[in-house]
Amino acid sequence: VHVDGASGAMIAPFCDPDLVWDFRLPRVASINTSGHKYGLVYPGVGWILWRDAAALPEDLVFRVNYLGGNMPTFALNFSRPGAQVIAQYYNFLRLGFGGYQRVQHTCREVATTLADKISKLGPFRLLTRGDELPVFAFTLHEQVSGYSVFDVSAALREHGWLVPAYTFPEHRTDLAVLRIVVRNGFTHDLADLLLADLRAELPRLGRQPNPQRGTESSSFSHGAGPPTPHPKPGPS
Repeated sequence: VHVDGASGAMIAPFCDPDLVWDFRLPRVASINTSGHKYGLVYPGVGWILWRDAAALPEDLVFRVNYLGGNMPTFALNFSRPGAQVIAQYYNFLRLGFGGYQRVQHTCREVATTLADKISKLGPFRLLTRGDELPVFAFTLHEQVSGYSVFDVSAALREHGWLVPAYTFPEHRTDLAVLRIVVRNGFTHDLADLLLADLRAELPRLGRQPNPQRGTESSSFSHGAGPPTPHPKPGPS
């Protein structure tokens, strides 16, 4: 079994040490995590660990003749800057287990506090509470008909907050949510500012007769959408 621990593998060891999900389970052969998420390093660095050499599939290994010798490697690209690796190594040494534990516990505390306050605003229903990963999603109650989560996302964007709104995958595209990811540096003070801006927008949104935005107006395409057509210049 491979465990995709992109975020959780840097949360569970520090916040939930009794949760058995890793190499303590005999069927787990490999685990990956993202250093640029809760590893506290800038993009992009990721890690993968195998239980032992026998668990590493041979077809992932490239054997290259490098500087006169045979060199096995399973890197996705052979040469790249090592700055992110150095930064990760520094954080491991500088913070240690206790430092990471304090950081991740604080992230979770901010997430659960903010989620609870948002749920008490009235229009919103929590899907998760941020008490596992410091991440939570919320949607609108069914009786809210004058605006959508996409309207909420756009309103927050006017205040400088990038809170994505999107639908669930196939077979649940009827459910659209907002998601907030709490990372190191997003303090209780910042959470209170976000909450204040959200609260301030609710009266304006509540005066809308109908939603103004839907899935087609989502601002977070990550460059995956079709290119924007540009009009051809006319004759001068």
